[in-house]
Amino acid sequence: MGKNKVTFDDIAKYTNFSKTTISRYFNNPDSLTVKNQEIIAQALIDLDYQENKLAKVLANGKSEFIGIIIPNLFLHYYAEMLNQILKTYETFGYKFLVFVSTDNEEAERKYIQELLAYKIEGMIILSHTIPSKELAESNIPIVTIEREDKYVNSVNTDNYMGAVQATSLLAKSNCDILLHINSDVHETTPSYGRIAGFRDICREYSIEHELILRNLGNSYHETVNCIQEVFGYIKKKYPGKNKGLFMSNDTHANIMLNLIFREYGMLPGEYRIIGFDDSPIAEEAIIPISTVGQQIEKIAYEAVALLVEQMNEQKKRRPKPQNGVIHKKITPILIRRETTE
Repeated sequence: MGKNKVTFDDIAKYTNFSKTTISRYFNNPDSLTVKNQEIIAQALIDLDYQENKLAKVLANGKSEFIGIIIPNLFLHYYAEMLNQILKTYETFGYKFLVFVSTDNEEAERKYIQELLAYKIEGMIILSHTIPSKELAESNIPIVTIEREDKYVNSVNTDNYMGAVQATSLLAKSNCDILLHINSDVHETTPSYGRIAGFRDICREYSIEHELILRNLGNSYHETVNCIQEVFGYIKKKYPGKNKGLFMSNDTHANIMLNLIFREYGMLPGEYRIIGFDDSPIAEEAIIPISTVGQQIEKIAYEAVALLVEQMNEQKKRRPKPQNGVIHKKITPILIRRETTE
């Protein structure tokens, strides 16, 4: 308490460098030799220097903040993805400003402008409303996760492989009919691979199947009502048949499981359920739900790492332009639990 703050002048005197050199260390370190950077870094430790973050932002326009736009938090996948992204602070040292867009295109554009006004250094986009071409025109490093990504870098799950794993497991579970319940997503969206993988496996092995594609709602209550309608449709169309249900995500799988429990007081032998995500709700459900694990922690880490790589390049005096967009694909892992036994 009462200790004087260490200034650039103090650091300059301690190292016998000029204040201009000390300023360059903070604002453009690549302009100094590695040896001089090490000398100054050691001086900061010796002097117990506490950096004035606000002054640094004002000086070089770099905030050390990353903006995140996420479509919602009622789907457990997005909540867990955000949780894992925030944990990367310990590794990379970047803080985050988060907006939830609720699939509102006008609001999302407003949020992006707000983030840019805060001098963020990069953005991670999980929402789907704004085309990647428009995002790329923001002139700021961007990485997207599980959305259309033609013009920007991205990290996604291998959704097709995940669907093949899920469908193959249901096919081995004594099911008479396989059903995939999903939104009618566009082919450019990575999650379309779940639809394509399910369809291709069923056709290849002549498995009776149906794709149930419809708007499943933008809030928890809407989604419950939509899935309840789907449940009623399935009961009416396939009475007495063993039904394998491949749900588009773990939140939807949990809702379907709860509806079946309310109807029968248990999970009858005629139903098999598998989700997609391996978000916490799958393991914590009334009966642990089989799922396709997206390795959410790994996706979050890879997305931030890829973004930091871009941001670090932008800080160089002569940044190299990126040679094409980068699309990383993470392999899913099939997780068998009680709903497919």
